[in-house]
Amino acid sequence: QLIESGGGTVQAGASLRLSCAASTRTLSDFALAWFRQAPGKEREFVAAIDSSGGRTSYADSVKGRFTISRDNAKNAVYLQMNSLKPEDTAVYYCAASQMGWVPSTQGSDFRSWGQGTQVTVSS
Repeated sequence: QLIESGGGTVQAGASLRLSCAASTRTLSDFALAWFRQAPGKEREFVAAIDSSGGRTSYADSVKGRFTISRDNAKNAVYLQMNSLKPEDTAVYYCAASQMGWVPSTQGSDFRSWGQGTQVTVSS
């Protein structure tokens, strides 16, 4: 089970750090990702990281502002979000694949999901 934390309500320009930890599954062998879903919109890919932490990918909309990282010793993945914008408002989900790297932005390629954490950015 994946459990996200760190969401909240902030003003535009602020930062938040999301965390996701696994309670029963070892994540160190698997690629991890963050997705988000805004009200009335489809779920979209945000960022992914491979099992070693050496390879990452980002959606164009967050490049240069968000950083994904992981700590395999803590069985956790993080999303540092800087310079937040109102359009970043969404429920953010972490997801785990069954591969060391997933060259995909499709949610269907990730098998385990957290329950989500709300991020609200006010203007």
